[in-house]
Amino acid sequence: MRVLAVARNTFREAVRDKVLYVLLLFAAAAIFGSKALGWISIGQDIKIVKDLSLAAVSVFGVLIAIFVGTNLVYKEIDKRTIYTILCRPMHRWEFILGKYLGLAALLALVTAVMAAVAAVYVVVLGGSLDVTFFQAVLLIYGQLLLITALAVLLSAVTSPILGAIIVFSTYVVGHATSIFTELPPQFDGTFSKRVLEAVYYIIPNLSNFDIRAEAANGVPVAPGYVLWAMAYGAVYTAVLLIIASLAFQDKDV
Repeated sequence: MRVLAVARNTFREAVRDKVLYVLLLFAAAAIFGSKALGWISIGQDIKIVKDLSLAAVSVFGVLIAIFVGTNLVYKEIDKRTIYTILCRPMHRWEFILGKYLGLAALLALVTAVMAAVAAVYVVVLGGSLDVTFFQAVLLIYGQLLLITALAVLLSAVTSPILGAIIVFSTYVVGHATSIFTELPPQFDGTFSKRVLEAVYYIIPNLSNFDIRAEAANGVPVAPGYVLWAMAYGAVYTAVLLIIASLAFQDKDV
């Protein structure tokens, strides 16, 4: 109940954040503006609208997770409201988990809203939706849960600006982790290659959550793959939340 109380309070605070609505406005503009790029390709406009709409859901979902998530714990410490919370019979890990669940609920809401807007727009334009489109939305949400866990971790150990930079960098690099293993022969046996290979295994492979191309072209995706990708994200998320709880446990506040 203590965790849920923190989660509810976090959700209410996040819903009142003006940055959230600004980002949602830009997301809607990106979704509706995708039709303009669709005109460039004759007969491919619906595919482009689907692809860009899903990209908008992913990018703006990550931005919401960054701008809200990296401030979650830091804001409580900066305003000194953390003392009122921790003086109650509550473990610090409960506080971290409650913050995460509150933001996860917010992201579930905004992801559903953005996906619904995109789906209605595709149908209005004369396109059709299949299961793959909704599988893509589910995987985007799984990716956002992982990114949110990283944002909460960094919120507990660093400033919002540095945390935002690290989270966004992880999002970008996480979609291109294959470059760490597909190195030119000149790197063979070098220290740099070993370091880059280590980075490959540390940074989550976010491309596992990306099936936008399949959704845009109506290519079926096996349900087993979707379950595997969600399980992959769940493991990373759990590890990040454990690290965040441990880091906050030792933090002097």
